[in-house]
Amino acid sequence: MKPWNKCTLAASLFLFCISFSVKAQDIDFSIRYFEKRVYYAGQGPIFIQLTLTNKSASTYRFYLADERAFSIDFDVRTMTNRSLEPSEILIRKRTQNQQVFFREVLIQSGESFSFTEDLNEYAKLDQTGSYVVQARLYPQLYQTTSKVNNPVLESNRLALTLRPAPLAEPGKPAPSLDADTNAILVRQNLPPDQVIEYILTARQKGQWEKFFLYLDLEAMLSRDGVRKRQWMAESEEGRQKMLERYRSDLKNAIVDGDIATIPIEFAVERTNYGAEEGTVTVLEKFRYGTLVERKRYTYYVRRKDGIWVVVDYSVINLGTE
Repeated sequence: MKPWNKCTLAASLFLFCISFSVKAQDIDFSIRYFEKRVYYAGQGPIFIQLTLTNKSASTYRFYLADERAFSIDFDVRTMTNRSLEPSEILIRKRTQNQQVFFREVLIQSGESFSFTEDLNEYAKLDQTGSYVVQARLYPQLYQTTSKVNNPVLESNRLALTLRPAPLAEPGKPAPSLDADTNAILVRQNLPPDQVIEYILTARQKGQWEKFFLYLDLEAMLSRDGVRKRQWMAESEEGRQKMLERYRSDLKNAIVDGDIATIPIEFAVERTNYGAEEGTVTVLEKFRYGTLVERKRYTYYVRRKDGIWVVVDYSVINLGTE
C-alpha cells in the first residue's frame, strides 16, 4: 500500500479524476472489533477495525478522507431491522460548510490496508439491546458516490450487544472479556512473578485485554512529566480520554513500544518484593529478521487494592545471539 499526495476538494464536487479499474468483488472489505470487551449503552468508545484486501492482480486505488466520515459509514440496525439514527457528531461533520482533505491510497495486489474508527461517532448507541453492524466504504468520498460509476463497498456484519451501564466506581474502566471464554476478566491475587508471566504470555498470544489487566495505566502514563502535568490539570472525563488514548497508543507502539513488543521467549530471573512494592527481572528474546536480540527487563510492581500491578519498567539491551 502506498499513499499518494494529499489533495483538497470542496464537499459538493463530483470526482471523475481517477479510474478505478479493479472490480468491487475483487476487494475484500471486512470489519472486526479492535478489542473484545463488554460494551455499555452510552458509555465509552467501540473501536472497529476496517480492513481492505486487494485480491485482484491489479493495483486498487481509492480516496481516503482525513475526516473519515467522508469515506465511510456504519449501518447499525436492531433485531427488527430498524436503522439507528446517526450520531450528532456525524451530522455536524457532514452538514457544515468545509473543505474535505483526502489522499489517494494504493493497495497493491495481495496487500491489505487497515484503520480504526469509533462506532459511537457514527450512530446513536444510547439504548441497550442487540444490534447488527455493517460498514460501507465510499471509494470516491461520501457526497460524490454514484452506485453506477463508483459502487459502495459493503463489509461483513458484526453482532453488537449493549448492556445497561453498571453502577461502577467513577474512573474505573469497563470490564473486559476473555476472548477464549467470553467471561469477564477479573484480576486475581497473583504474586509479582506470575503477574509478569501472565502479561508476557498474553502478549505472545495477542490477547490485549489480558495484557492490560495487570497494567496500572494511570501510573504508566504518568511516567512522562508532560503527560503527568496534563493529567493533573484534566477533569475526570478528560482523564478517561487520556487513558483510552494511551491504551490505544500502546497497542500501536506509538508510546512505550518496548513493553508491547512480542517476545519469542522469556524467563523470569529474579523477583524481589516487600509488602507494597517490588521488582521482577526478566530475560526476553526478540526476533528481528534472522537475528535474535536479548534484552533484560525490570518490571516495577506495586500492590493496589490487594493486587500486584505493573507501574513502570526499564530495559537493558544485551546484544544479539
